[in-house]
Amino acid sequence: MTKKITSVLLVLAALSASLPALGQDSQELATCLTDSLNGSERKQLAQWIFFGMSSHPDLTVFASIPPEARDEMNQTIGALITRLITEDCSAQSASAIRIGGQNAIQSAFEVVGAVAMQELMIDQNVSVALSNFEKYLDLEKFSALGSQ
Repeated sequence: MTKKITSVLLVLAALSASLPALGQDSQELATCLTDSLNGSERKQLAQWIFFGMSSHPDLTVFASIPPEARDEMNQTIGALITRLITEDCSAQSASAIRIGGQNAIQSAFEVVGAVAMQELMIDQNVSVALSNFEKYLDLEKFSALGSQ
């Protein structure tokens, strides 16, 4: 069980390490955006990210997503982002655009993406799948690091 927790923590650390350092305007927007999402919407965002990643030439052989499903997901996410920016977080969005421009919005949504991925990462099936590599670790080499 400890190995599984370690694996999940490693993946979450990698996700958070890739997050940008946010200015105050972006941070306030990111907070509003993430607070305005419910669990279902975070999962939808994670699915949308997965759909996008599955379009990469190195990944297309692993996922077959019908064009209709992609379009439906794009409609869902378009409506969600419109609501978040123009209704739920309109004041924070306006401030972020005024101070930081489009980069502020992009930075805030990178945080939203990480939160969406965390929604999937806490699932037991995902935890198990991401920890399966551990059986192939050469623990002797890791132990040798401690004696250097």
